[in-house]
Amino acid sequence: MVTFLPTAPGRLAEVPSFVRGIGGAESNVACGLAASGHSAKWVGRVGADGFGEYLVAAMASYGVDTSAVQRDPLRPTGVYFRTAGDRASHGHEVLYYRAGSAASAMSPSTVRYEDVWAGRILHLSGITAALSADCLALMRDLTARRAGRPLVSFDVNHRPGLWDAHAGACVLLDLARGADIVFVGEDEAEAAWGVRGADAIREALPEPEVVVVKRGALGAVAYGRCAGPFPTPPSPRLRPGGPPSSPYATFSGMSSNAGRAEESAAPRVDVVAHVGAGDAFAAGFLSATLRGLPVHDRLRHGHLMAAATLTVAGDLATPPPRAYADRLVALDEHDWGRLRLGPGWTAAAEQGPQDPQEVRIP
Repeated sequence: MVTFLPTAPGRLAEVPSFVRGIGGAESNVACGLAASGHSAKWVGRVGADGFGEYLVAAMASYGVDTSAVQRDPLRPTGVYFRTAGDRASHGHEVLYYRAGSAASAMSPSTVRYEDVWAGRILHLSGITAALSADCLALMRDLTARRAGRPLVSFDVNHRPGLWDAHAGACVLLDLARGADIVFVGEDEAEAAWGVRGADAIREALPEPEVVVVKRGALGAVAYGRCAGPFPTPPSPRLRPGGPPSSPYATFSGMSSNAGRAEESAAPRVDVVAHVGAGDAFAAGFLSATLRGLPVHDRLRHGHLMAAATLTVAGDLATPPPRAYADRLVALDEHDWGRLRLGPGWTAAAEQGPQDPQEVRIP
């Protein structure tokens, strides 16, 4: 989607103007991975209109491969407007204009499997499943377990306003159970499924190889299904079966009875806006997964990517340089706990090596 961010605080009725940007869960993750140095392809559908043209060009500017994007001559590109405050704050407003959009017309018959199976990871979002019956059919097809598919990543992204309460919760649970990696917030799992606590969430999702439970400012915990190493996407030349693969991470839109667990605290962040932070966390975790890093490091990279987005007004932020992020991730627990990241911290990192203490106040 194309997002419109207000140039001033206030109600939508009072905001004088807006700034155009990129929005949408899967596209945010694709841009985050491409900006982090990975090859990423976005498989989507936009209108044959100016907004669609802008969206494709903007994503390409991040380095995303947009060759699989389809233009719909009959349906418009989805857009949304929001106020400057946090989604959870009083008076926050969001208006979506995506009913009947080009994206809502995606279906198993419109998406080519040589595109969605082209990479080492296929990342999906529960939001897409809510757009239409055709989109839900596509999501069910892509999360069906079958030989030769890439590693499937699924972000639950529970949005109560998009669903009938009971039906939506059941659909999201079914889709998550078909994935290999699942991202879910502790709060949204309780709201959707009535499940409280990270261990209980993992017990409700025994099928995925990895379940990452996001706990907001408290950090995140990742559960693994077995005692062996956490899964890493196979090398493009080694993945058995299916169509030929490539180094792409592809996009369409671990402890108790629950299995091994790895936990990581979140650094302190001076938050500008929360929108897009969950997508950024997923991008950071998947980036480290593609690199074959230990799961604890994957969680920390997720936190750093989320911190980059939390400290800007829009849905996307420039990630920290990889070498700098690796240096922060390697900090011991004491120094990691002393981090405080504020607006501009990724730009400050680009100026050269810093002592970890200097990151507290860029």
